[in-house]
Amino acid sequence: MVNISESATGKIQEMLAAEEMPNMFLRIGVQEGGCSGFSYGMGFDDELHEGDNEMDIHGVKVVVDGDSMKYLNGLQIDWKESAMGGGFTINNPNATATCGCGSSFRTATAAGNPAADPC
Repeated sequence: MVNISESATGKIQEMLAAEEMPNMFLRIGVQEGGCSGFSYGMGFDDELHEGDNEMDIHGVKVVVDGDSMKYLNGLQIDWKESAMGGGFTINNPNATATCGCGSSFRTATAAGNPAADPC
């Protein structure tokens, strides 16, 4: 299960509305790479694939591929406003190490494939 705060959901709904394309949803996934071994992917999609997990979170359709779900179960996404603007924050209870920028991680059982260059 993935958790998305109401403030993050509101921002995602705004962004989806700006796309002006029907049937768009939020796709969240994990790829090998990044400073710590795995990096997060988050974007809009309109095509489902075999093995996808579909969720409805505060009225937003969220899809996570089956391979990524084992790394994202319990993931929390929030939206934070600051004087410099706003941005999504990610809290992953499966991560045992993260990079300084927070966009990559590794778990106790999987190290991924860390990139040589920093965040």
